[in-house]
Amino acid sequence: MAVDDVDGTLAAMGPRLRAARERHGATLAGVSRATGISSSTLSRMETGRRKPTLEVLLQLSKEYGAGLDELAGTAPAPATEPRATAPLSFGDDKAVLPLTRYVGGLHAHKHVLPAREEDSPARPRQVSHDGYEWLCVLYGRLWLALGDQDLLLTAGDVAEFDTRTPHGVANTSPGGPVEYLIMFGPQGERLRPRTPPATGRGTHQPNRARADQEEQP
Repeated sequence: MAVDDVDGTLAAMGPRLRAARERHGATLAGVSRATGISSSTLSRMETGRRKPTLEVLLQLSKEYGAGLDELAGTAPAPATEPRATAPLSFGDDKAVLPLTRYVGGLHAHKHVLPAREEDSPARPRQVSHDGYEWLCVLYGRLWLALGDQDLLLTAGDVAEFDTRTPHGVANTSPGGPVEYLIMFGPQGERLRPRTPPATGRGTHQPNRARADQEEQP
């Protein structure tokens, strides 16, 4: 592999490290305690501001139960396409399906939160990190705790926010899962609408929550 290819692979590893940690159901603080790697170092690697060393990758591979080729994005493609038949596999609290494998820029994931067992879930545990996130609910009802705000999002609702704002999610669907898409820009990349918003009578306007708006819908 050429030097440029190695540098590109290391630079693009951040989103895969973050996805592996989330599939493992671990926080940055928890991984730091288990591996001895500081939370700030883990955060910089996940956002692409620091390249991981082989020693660090070996530690994280063991901690997450993921192969080095999976973390590097060099795992061979499956012989058959599994999307139509293979179910998502759940980790401790949710399933995460990466939808993009290219180098750099926005990355997409599909998340599935399983049906909740308790009648009234606790307020979601919040985390914060560098980047910008766009979230769209596909099915069910999602509780988004965004800073001091509490937003209830249903199918078709969209929220976008700076991930330095503390945020967390929980399933509020009684007896069923909630599914949602995530578009994440580790360096603050954002989606760029190219069409003006629709206006006029009878036009459906989807709910949209933004952390940088002064007023919430």
